[in-house]
Amino acid sequence: MSIHKTYAVLGLGRYGRAVAKELTESGAEVLAVDTNQNIVNQAALELPYCKCANITDPEVFYQLGIGDVDTVVIAMASNLEATVMAITLCKEAGVKNVIVKSGNETQSKIYTRLGADKVVFPENESGIRLAKNLLSSGFVDMMELSKGVSMVELDVQPDWIGKNLIQLDLRRKYGMNIVAVRNAGVLQTDVNPQQLLTADMKLIVIADTKKLAKLK
Repeated sequence: MSIHKTYAVLGLGRYGRAVAKELTESGAEVLAVDTNQNIVNQAALELPYCKCANITDPEVFYQLGIGDVDTVVIAMASNLEATVMAITLCKEAGVKNVIVKSGNETQSKIYTRLGADKVVFPENESGIRLAKNLLSSGFVDMMELSKGVSMVELDVQPDWIGKNLIQLDLRRKYGMNIVAVRNAGVLQTDVNPQQLLTADMKLIVIADTKKLAKLK
């Protein structure tokens, strides 16, 4: 899992704070920033690296070292101008992964054109789920079914290509239950254990969340 990557969360409303808290509790290094001192004071009770700053100021942005982190989550959907500026500064600084919270489709199109790597809608994806997906680097998607058990869609690992599920014995090695295979965009729920895996396939599995870390 990618807890060793670094993160910055810009905007500590309900969504941004949920992302930052989940990442922090999972052991990741997270810089949390908001322009409201009261919000920062409350968030600081849960987040060790919490700053009150105007990240739309290029000088402040670089002083905080936001351009040096691996992933930036911009959760300021209510402030279009600030979000646009933050995306621009992130891309100019070479941030590898910029994720932006959007309030509507029009905003989403703007953010995508500016270079956002992913746009999320809070009504469709919770902050906690986004954090879990970030921590599970290499997984296409991850959903917690219950405490400690997750359903994950993941890429076929390089050393799995050309082998079938019987040969790989993923249930024994990783505690994985393969529930479906996505092949050429088609979801196959009747899984053939003798089918050879290819690089463009996706596996949908149910497994112990902690055991999934063995893949990384």
